Amino acid sequence: MQNAASPTPFDPDAIDFEGFFAELKVLRREIDASLGEADLAHLRKIERLGWAATALGLTTAWIAPNPLSMASLSFGRSTRWLLMHHIGHRGYDKVPNVPARWTSKVFARGARRFIDWPDWMIPEAWIYEHNVLHHSHTGEERDPDLLERNTESLRGAKVPKAAKYGAMGLLALSWRPVYYAPNTLRAWLGRLDKRRAKTDAPASPPQTHTRELWLRCYLPYTALEFGLLPLAFLPLGPWAVASALANSVGAEALTNLHTFLVVGPNHSGEDLYRFMSPAQSRGEAMVRQVIGSANYAVGGDAVDLAHLWLNYQIEHHIWPDLPLLRYREVQPKVKALCAKYGIPYVQESVLTRVKKMLAIAVGSASMKRAPTEPAEDARARRTERVDLGVIAEGVA
Repeated sequence: MQNAASPTPFDPDAIDFEGFFAELKVLRREIDASLGEADLAHLRKIERLGWAATALGLTTAWIAPNPLSMASLSFGRSTRWLLMHHIGHRGYDKVPNVPARWTSKVFARGARRFIDWPDWMIPEAWIYEHNVLHHSHTGEERDPDLLERNTESLRGAKVPKAAKYGAMGLLALSWRPVYYAPNTLRAWLGRLDKRRAKTDAPASPPQTHTRELWLRCYLPYTALEFGLLPLAFLPLGPWAVASALANSVGAEALTNLHTFLVVGPNHSGEDLYRFMSPAQSRGEAMVRQVIGSANYAVGGDAVDLAHLWLNYQIEHHIWPDLPLLRYREVQPKVKALCAKYGIPYVQESVLTRVKKMLAIAVGSASMKRAPTEPAEDARARRTERVDLGVIAEGVA
């Protein structure tokens, strides 16, 4: 049975931020001390399942357009995204005897991009937009993935609700190339422009973004999945090529839909918070990761794979750099800590969270705003400001 969203209100004056943070650090030390071969064996299992699905999709792609090939190819693509998500977050860098290919400095870097994670996004751009900006500013204006703000034009549009839901449906089927690829690239190039500004070097001209988007995002992925993949079946005839192309396109729509349904609801809903100012301490930053995130059903590998491990979003935002296996272990402990400190902990089925996300996107509901402390109270109780990257590094 799923746990309903916690009704506990957020009262910053009633929460011991630093006590919560101290207990999280104790938990993290326990986890780090136990990392080992079990984590590598589990990652190996997940990777092999993804490649097995891709192999099944390819061996059935030439026969005719069919749901088995589409679903298998899609699962393989989603699994590679899952691996990139956690390896790119340095989730295995601290595991003893980890192979270099599973470390953040090697996985999907350079030419390995087309082996490990041949997606629409440039890996380095996604890492900066997601690992640094999103994780360091969850729910703030600087969060590039703040759905309520990003859908303001849709929320305020004077059109029927049905049209708004239709727009979200189209986005769900295409969001990786339509939203994620350009947004991650824009954030990454913006970072480079800030560096140039410090040296008085000229900023990137406007056309650079469009050129890079096509040359480094759209063309490589299109050539691989919709060019090379179907053409590999050319010896079997034109029907085999056309079938493989149809199955690859279908798999792309399924991958977009799958990832959208598990990614989008993680930080949106009328029971989650937005923040109007930066956190003033690491303890407060940790609490914000909890009250600005939602979990789904948790369980064994089948349940977790179906959710692409985003069912542990609260724990992931506290510790982005944990191996996959450890989230299942630590989730009930974090939930118990939240209950102890009176921190709202939201956990519901993914379908319930999708409904709440869509309500935000179309303007039927709004997210909560965390109360702001008087300036003198903030100065008295919190003296350590959070640097960019604290959350991205995890609680060590």
